[in-house]
Amino acid sequence: MHRPSAGISGQYARPGNDYSQPENHAASSRPGRYRHATVRQWDNPPRTPSGRDQFYNSSGACPSHYLLCRSVNPAQEFNALIKQEIMDDLLSKSNRFGHRYDGRHHGKYASLIKKYSLAAKRPLNQAEQSQLIHLLQNFTATRSWNWRSLTTTLHSLTSAGVFTPHQPMDERVKLTQAALLSTILDAIIFKCSKKLQAGDIEAQEITNMLWAMAKLVANGQELTPELKEAVVALLPHLHAEKAHFIPQEITNLLWAMAKLVGSGQQWTPEFNGAVAALLPHVNAQKANFKPQEIANLVWAMAKLLYNKPEQTPGLKEAVAALLSHGNIQEANFKPQEIVNLLWATAKLVHNGEWTPELIEAVAALLPHVKAQKDQFLPQGIANLLWATAKLVDNGQKQTPEFKEAVAVLLPHVSAPKANFKPQEIANLLWAMAKLVNNGQEQTPELNEAVTALLSHVNMEKDDFKPQEIANLLWAMAKLVDNGQQQTPELKEAVAALLPHVIAQKADFKPQEITHLLWAMAKLVGNGQERAPGLNEAVAALLPHVKAQKNQFNAHSIANLLWAMAKVTDNGQEQTPEFRETLVALLPHVLAQKANFKPLEVANLLWAMAKLVDNGQEQTSAFKKAVAALLPHVKAQKYQFFPQQITILLWAMAKLVNNRQKQTPAFKEAVVALLPLVNAQKGQFNAQHIANLLWAIAKLVDNGQEWTPEFKEAVAALLPHVNAQKGQFSTQGITNMLWAMVKLMDSGQEQTPEMKEAVAALLPHVNAQKDQFNTQGIANLLWAMASLGEFVELNVVTFMFESLVYRISENPQFSQQEILMSLWGAMVCCARLSLDSNTNKNNVLEKHMDELFSRLKNTSPDNEEDQRIIAMAASWLGKACPVVPHYRTNISKPQADFRNQLQLCMPSLKIEEEKSLNSLSPVDLLLPDHNIVIEIQGPTHYVSSDFKTRKGSTLLKIALLKKAGFEVIEVPTNTLCNRDLLKPCIDQIKTRVNILLQR
Repeated sequence: MHRPSAGISGQYARPGNDYSQPENHAASSRPGRYRHATVRQWDNPPRTPSGRDQFYNSSGACPSHYLLCRSVNPAQEFNALIKQEIMDDLLSKSNRFGHRYDGRHHGKYASLIKKYSLAAKRPLNQAEQSQLIHLLQNFTATRSWNWRSLTTTLHSLTSAGVFTPHQPMDERVKLTQAALLSTILDAIIFKCSKKLQAGDIEAQEITNMLWAMAKLVANGQELTPELKEAVVALLPHLHAEKAHFIPQEITNLLWAMAKLVGSGQQWTPEFNGAVAALLPHVNAQKANFKPQEIANLVWAMAKLLYNKPEQTPGLKEAVAALLSHGNIQEANFKPQEIVNLLWATAKLVHNGEWTPELIEAVAALLPHVKAQKDQFLPQGIANLLWATAKLVDNGQKQTPEFKEAVAVLLPHVSAPKANFKPQEIANLLWAMAKLVNNGQEQTPELNEAVTALLSHVNMEKDDFKPQEIANLLWAMAKLVDNGQQQTPELKEAVAALLPHVIAQKADFKPQEITHLLWAMAKLVGNGQERAPGLNEAVAALLPHVKAQKNQFNAHSIANLLWAMAKVTDNGQEQTPEFRETLVALLPHVLAQKANFKPLEVANLLWAMAKLVDNGQEQTSAFKKAVAALLPHVKAQKYQFFPQQITILLWAMAKLVNNRQKQTPAFKEAVVALLPLVNAQKGQFNAQHIANLLWAIAKLVDNGQEWTPEFKEAVAALLPHVNAQKGQFSTQGITNMLWAMVKLMDSGQEQTPEMKEAVAALLPHVNAQKDQFNTQGIANLLWAMASLGEFVELNVVTFMFESLVYRISENPQFSQQEILMSLWGAMVCCARLSLDSNTNKNNVLEKHMDELFSRLKNTSPDNEEDQRIIAMAASWLGKACPVVPHYRTNISKPQADFRNQLQLCMPSLKIEEEKSLNSLSPVDLLLPDHNIVIEIQGPTHYVSSDFKTRKGSTLLKIALLKKAGFEVIEVPTNTLCNRDLLKPCIDQIKTRVNILLQR
């Protein structure tokens, strides 16, 4: 989720925003270089014929001439550079020669300024720049200047930092900078527009001017229309001189082109042609490049490929030529060059260029990281770790050499003297998150590095740019998602950044908005307390999602909807702005349906299901979005991983549970996924198994046909319940027991695997009894009761006694949870009352009484809830506060049995569908004898086996017996068999006769 635009800054390659190029791309080739600079000085004799542009002689001694003859001492001579008489002398010469003046003295003065900065080993500081700029107010380049003077002036002033913007900056300094630069650029554009004679402009001059223009931008100058025009004006001359560039100049030119394109220079046909003209010379001169030049060339080509990879033929071949020549393996690279090369290889790989040459280059560079580990500056450490993370994220194998390289860098991140800039902090945390997400072990060194960086986040919070804020929050969320503890440092870092999300909300790009919402959703979903400002940060970003809706790609749309669903699921209010944002995104699901990858299809359907589950209205647009995704489930079925299969089946179950129509496309999607459960059964973890069984049960419970595919999926999962029994969460245990009840209600057989699965889960209910929430307790009691005789009575009783006290302790139970718990406790008491070998459980009845009292003044509309209240009142011998409504239905087996019984006993009085004590109607009542006959169809038994009675069946029998009725059960499977039917009727006759005799 990280998309840095890369560059090189200071001395090292850097990911992230466009950074500055190191000074080593252009400056002196002689000893005492400024930042290892390499552009040749003008002091060497020019390559042009003698006498070029020499049409006047200098006057005698003067202040500027005197200064030019002296060496520059950085400690003493800056004041000599800013004497007014120097400028007066320059103006005098310019005025004296008028339109014949070629600018040589101005150029020499500019060279002196550069020499001062070289001797000082730094560019001008802000105070020096301000003093010098004041002097340069009348320093004006004219169109009469020759190429050498223009080039020297532009290159020298740029190298010395005369044009570098400082913050804050005096407006007069800024205006003078702009005016001076404008006169130089105007002269260059003018001279380029004239027809040049052979030898007028040399390769070296073209190189230095383009380098200087790129350096201006790298130092913070805006890429103005005038600067762009000057670049374009020079390009034909570059093409004309292409055969004359030496390796150093080729390197500097390609760096300049890369930097300009990365800063917004338009990739025109002329620009493309200029790059293409240089590339064959990279290949032709590959043996002549120095290590530093190789590093800079590879960086430049990575940058060019990143910005327009399809435009320039020969670019990839040039990279391959450099890397395959043995230069990487044999060169003695300095720390800076190692960083630049690894950054460039990471960038090339990110663009899809995993070639054998790149693989070999990475392998050759990694040992140098370890060997020179103590020589990297903070910026280099940040860029190296960013590069390693990027390589791994694009398929780099974590070889022993790779792991060693990462390991030796980590202590430098947490070192007390580490002085990382805000951008480096962001890139380092991003790198840590990426490495961990790709399998990097969270060693103590890595954890210490993360902790150290988090403290830096808090300290530098006011200096992060929008992209850095987005990447930091994304990284923290990713680390937490991979097991990082939410330490105080992490929580403080999140809280420190949130106000800046709100403050800079208008500056985030679409991808950054996506990262931010995803990160906040992940942090909250992984237990992050809703820090002050989190709700506000989410709310602040939503209007910008709506405003930039057309700029989000398929991946971003999927992540945005997932994030919105996640924050809603964790308590974020669905405000009007929230709903408007959702409405704005839904049409784009439809528009980009063909672009969603398998993971995105799964996340989108999960999001839809969660949104609906949290109250989102299923509008027409919403339904269309769901319908658009379903065919892609079937089409991409073989590309789904276990987690995605789980998410999809869970989502479809949730949608169905919220009245999603089971269209043919919906059913086909479900059918397509079920065989994958069996195929990947060994790869599901405990949470997956629990969610899959819940989803299958929910689908079947909502009318999905109990097909062989469903049966096979369940059969494949059940053995893994036992195998992973210790890994299930409390919610997982609850969901699986609920699912097993529903599955057996729908026809799942009581297989040995099913019995083992239930038996494996029950001990963990008691072991984790204090961890179940109120809903979990209610669902467990309901599920255990519903299974009836499938679970041994002593096991059920023990579990009920260990759970039911939690209800008394917790006043927060909802009415629905109280009703479910009350029903479950009644079933347990019913089973005890029907078992002659057990005693009455006063503890359970006491809890039943308390639960019933908590329903005082309750009058539920739900018929099922009314019946539970009526049953509890009957059991406890209390007045029933409700009048439940029962629908009567005389089944055919019931009618047939009544007729048979009446034939055998014509005088016997028989009543049908009679409600007794406000309980549900009995099938047949013999009122004169207090006998109830229940015709028990398959739904009264677990798995319809006609042996194992359900909890509801047992409760009804126990309630009738408690009310004084004798209950005779007649299973319907006996009615079709004359040999079984006769003994049943004879039993009733015997009971009636015995009662008559009494």
